[in-house]
Order: sequence, then C-alpha cells, then structure tokens
Amino acid sequence: MFVPASQRISAGDVYFKAEDGMKAVVDRYRKDLAALDARASGRVTPGMLAPVRVALPGQDAKVKLEEVATVGVRDGTTLVVTVFEEQTLKAVEQAIYDAKLPGVIPQKTDQRTIKVPIPKPTVEARQQLATTAQRHAEDARVHVRKHHQTAAKKGGFKKHSEELDELQKLCDRYIGEVDKILTEAKKKAK
Repeated sequence: MFVPASQRISAGDVYFKAEDGMKAVVDRYRKDLAALDARASGRVTPGMLAPVRVALPGQDAKVKLEEVATVGVRDGTTLVVTVFEEQTLKAVEQAIYDAKLPGVIPQKTDQRTIKVPIPKPTVEARQQLATTAQRHAEDARVHVRKHHQTAAKKGGFKKHSEELDELQKLCDRYIGEVDKILTEAKKKAK
C-alpha cells in the first residue's frame, strides 16, 4: 500500500519525540530526588512547607501557604511563617498540622508569626530516602520504556531494524542515567 510522503512519520521525528519524553522523565526524577535529598540532609528551606494548603474561613477551596503568608528561615533550623492578616493565623497553624510533615510541630509566637522548628534528620530518614529513591527510579525506568514502546509502535519499525536498534540504545542510555542518579542518591543516604 502506498502512503503519501505527507502522511508518513519519519523515523527522525519519532526518535526525537521519544528522546524528548525520556529526557523529561529523567529531569523530573532528578528534581524529585533533589527535593527528597534536601529533606533528608537537614537543609531547612521554605519549600519544605510547599505541600501545606490552608482552608480559610468562608472559602470552599484551599489556598497555598504562600498566598496567605511568607516563609523564612531562622538559624538554619527553624522556619518562620508570618501571615499577612492576623485572622488567618489559626487556619495557617491548623494547615501545618494537617500537612502531617514528619516531626514538624508549629508554635505560635505572636499574633502574626508561627515558628516551625525542623528536627534533625535521623538515620531512618536517610534510609527512607534510599527506599523512596529506589521506588522513584523504578517508576522513571517504566516511563522511559513506555516512551520507547510508543515510539516503536508509531514508527512501525520492523524487528531487528536499524531504527529500532537506535531507539533501544536511546532507551538504554536514559535508563543508565536514572541508575547513575540513583547510585548518587544512595551514596548520600549513607
């Protein structure tokens, strides 16, 4: 059957699309591990409270913490949350509790400020990092393989074709990159 050139998918397009997808997976994995590493290493950053969502009185939807307060770091071990309006303090304090961040207990200091001491990471926290990194690595590998399969189907490559071999090399390269990132994370966790 003849397929017009305008309707054919070139092998290069499929390859580059697969490569972009695989690269995005590896970049997302690297970013996720960096966030985990920051928590397990004991570095205190305002981003630690990013998952906190505040339920304001009279509003149906929850809002991000940074929409109602600023978060700063004091002494490298404590986060300081300063609300914009005094009446939101109680809701912010409750939201920090509700976020169930491990070992985090907010302490009200005045009408607009909450201190959040961040505990030092334990050996268990570092081991948890390694376990979580392993789980995320497997997810990343699965997504890289899915991009490989999708590209192979879209390209309609025959078994043992040169295009399929190149696609497999690409897949192997990105899976190797995931493994390398995982090895580094495990070294840091020790």
